Amino acid sequence: MAITVQIPTALRRHTAGESSIACAATNLGELFCVLDEKFPELKPHLRDEAGQVRRFLNIYVNDEDIRFLGGPTYTFSDGDEVLLVPSIAGGTI
Repeated sequence: MAITVQIPTALRRHTAGESSIACAATNLGELFCVLDEKFPELKPHLRDEAGQVRRFLNIYVNDEDIRFLGGPTYTFSDGDEVLLVPSIAGGTI
């Protein structure tokens, strides 16, 4: 089983510029383990010190917010496309 993970531009500085990866994770916990191993610098941008998904990180599976699919208990299906979307704030008025 393979899924594709899309890495947004804001996080690519932690993935050596890679914009996507394919992996065989079956759930969010496994996906984070794969990402931790492949991109150690990415870990603090995805999870907090307790190992929970950071509040500012939105995760979509096939354009659906993972929170509405079961959150961390959601089981990926073959061919799923996962998108990591960090909230970005800043600028001036």
